[in-house]
Amino acid sequence: MHDYVRGVAAELRARGLHPSGSPQPVDSLYCGGGTPSRLGGDGIRSLFDTLRDVFMPADQAELTIEVNPEDVTPQHAHAWAQAGVNRISLGVQSFNDRVLKWMHRVHNAKTARAAVATLRDAGIHDVSVDLIFAVPSELERDWPSDVAQALALEPTHVSLYGLTVEPGTPLGKWMERGQSAEAPETSYEGEFLHANRELTAAGFEHYEVSNYGRPGFEARHNGAYWRNVPYLGLGPAAHGFDGRERRWNESAYARWQDQVDGNRDPKGGAEVLTPDNLAAEAVYLGLRTRGGLKLLESEHAIVTPWQQAGWVNVSDDGVLRCTPLGWLRLDALAAALTTHRSP
Repeated sequence: MHDYVRGVAAELRARGLHPSGSPQPVDSLYCGGGTPSRLGGDGIRSLFDTLRDVFMPADQAELTIEVNPEDVTPQHAHAWAQAGVNRISLGVQSFNDRVLKWMHRVHNAKTARAAVATLRDAGIHDVSVDLIFAVPSELERDWPSDVAQALALEPTHVSLYGLTVEPGTPLGKWMERGQSAEAPETSYEGEFLHANRELTAAGFEHYEVSNYGRPGFEARHNGAYWRNVPYLGLGPAAHGFDGRERRWNESAYARWQDQVDGNRDPKGGAEVLTPDNLAAEAVYLGLRTRGGLKLLESEHAIVTPWQQAGWVNVSDDGVLRCTPLGWLRLDALAAALTTHRSP
């Protein structure tokens, strides 16, 4: 814990960001990536104190940490609240203990429910719950029950992520050997649409393909990514964006620490966004949020079949917005419009 916090302070210095009498105002501090809740109460408090030497959260700023349920204790929760944390992203994933065990999660459903109560007792009421859908059918997971149990906790925000199979991961290898089978597309679609119906009926606004928030509780930090707002990333594997260039830090912890200890910028790589990159991202980011995408005049004919299929709606002022069915086809729709806009 001490080494990590010390390393973040060293990175700030190596990148020319020093404490001053007038810290830079910021709208959001977000501690995520790995498992920051493993820093405990003292670690998060020390980390946020280090950041406040350089950055001053504005009034009503969003201060978030990603948390695993098993790390939530009364002591930690109170320390996080005292550090200024006002939003928690809780990695519940499922309320089915069999599914959690298959995911190699340490917590169980009881632990997740207790974590939410403990956070609220500490004064942190803005709690987002993460759920993963479309797990292999052999697990016999009751998805409607998971959604109902999430809603019973009365979270302010819910994030839904469909399980994806990446080559080289344990799950990918199980699939290759036939030890597990990916959920069929019909299950993927059915579970997503079920959750969408239940969450919107409960008053949540579906403001981004994977995210639902009660009015006033959208994730402002994540929203900044989708609007291409500049942000600074600190720590191993952290990404940042200055409006023109995306950069990322060394991903290996030991390499990152060696760099910052030597007062060197731990930059691992960078990408300068070209006009084509920016155009492609504008399409993708527009389609994935409820803000939508302003269509070019020549694109109305392209999207007419999508409207007829119920995948998109187009407003009178020419803004295209995906429906839940369309969000399930986001990549294909974005690719079609990006190809059309390419020179």
